[in-house]
Amino acid sequence: MTAEVHTPSEIQRARVAYRRKQSIRSVIISAVSTAVVGVLVVVLVTGSPGWPRVQASFLDPGVAIDSLPAILRGLWLNVRLLVACAIGALLLGLLIAVLRTTKGAVLFPLRALATAYTYTLRGMPLIIGLYLLTFGVPGLRLQGTPSVLVLGAIALIITYAGYLAEVFRAGIESIHPSQWSAARSLGLTYRQTMRHVVLPQAVRRVAPPLLNDMVALQKDVGLVSVAGLVDAVRAAQIETANAFNFTPYVVAAVLFVLLAIPLIAVTDLVTLRAARRQNAGGR
Repeated sequence: MTAEVHTPSEIQRARVAYRRKQSIRSVIISAVSTAVVGVLVVVLVTGSPGWPRVQASFLDPGVAIDSLPAILRGLWLNVRLLVACAIGALLLGLLIAVLRTTKGAVLFPLRALATAYTYTLRGMPLIIGLYLLTFGVPGLRLQGTPSVLVLGAIALIITYAGYLAEVFRAGIESIHPSQWSAARSLGLTYRQTMRHVVLPQAVRRVAPPLLNDMVALQKDVGLVSVAGLVDAVRAAQIETANAFNFTPYVVAAVLFVLLAIPLIAVTDLVTLRAARRQNAGGR
């Protein structure tokens, strides 16, 4: 038997054509309005009395080219820190979230310790944690003290683990109790249920906020410069002092933005897919 070919009706074709026309119209209006606003901003900024001085101080092409190699070398340190700290913070945050969601009176000390950890680290500013670890720990003069780079990474990991732990905990607690009951009725232990049933669903649900925290971490790795590490921010500061010009800071900012764009795009894509999946499931 041959499959019957569906032919859209005249009304349906008209509806599709109208929607396509409206979409094109919306794109044109958006492009024109954006161009108008952009031109107005450019005219307003470049026409201001202090624009020549600001341009010379912050947008000098020669200074930007001269400072770019040093800032790129510093950015490579930021990239390595981002990868290491992201992995460490995700693993530690997941561990703390699991400890906070444990059951049983005998495990109360672990739950209390995990709760105190999240309350403390989420309430303490990251820069203070960096100061305490990168300056306080070496001041103890203990044998085997890690380098300042490692201490800075530890400060980033333990701070962001406090935020990620709450994201993971929200995902774990969002799983319906029937999932637990069904898994236990099949003979799975608590550990097996958490590993094979609960955590895969929880991580999928909280993927968008996790990626948002990774975007924030990507920016905050630049704070290790307060410990004297020559990352992109510290390299820009050094180049600014040498050239008596603020253009290197603008170069560092542009590089950080370019570094964040792929991760932001992935975050938006995952968020959009999660919204579509939720809307499809709610119908």
